[in-house]
Amino acid sequence: MDARRRTVLTAGAAGAAALATACGSSEGDGGGSEESSAPASGGELTRTSEVPAGGGTIFEDRKIVVTQPSEGEFKAFSAVCTHAGCIVATVGDGTINCACDGSRFSIEDGAVEAGPATRPLPAERITVEGDSIRQA
Repeated sequence: MDARRRTVLTAGAAGAAALATACGSSEGDGGGSEESSAPASGGELTRTSEVPAGGGTIFEDRKIVVTQPSEGEFKAFSAVCTHAGCIVATVGDGTINCACDGSRFSIEDGAVEAGPATRPLPAERITVEGDSIRQA
């Protein structure tokens, strides 16, 4: 009986690890999603050229996603899904997408485009100076 219990616990831990990996996945859908490993504190998040127009870039370590809804207009939102609590996985086709629960949020204002999330992604403050984007 102990062996069975151990097997179940091991399988459960493996499943949880797989889910955690999927939540933080940076696999794109070909829609302009990118992931970056920006420094954990202060300084520049990215360059304007690294954020595709009509798409965005996810910064997992800072839990922020920077979008460019239209050429030269940059927005930033929390990268934490308001339903599942996972870091969003992709940005494409005008939405920020959570792989954990399928929620989709607008790249323009963080509004929920498709649930199960019911709350928008909170806005984050950024500054754009020349071609540098910094978290404010």
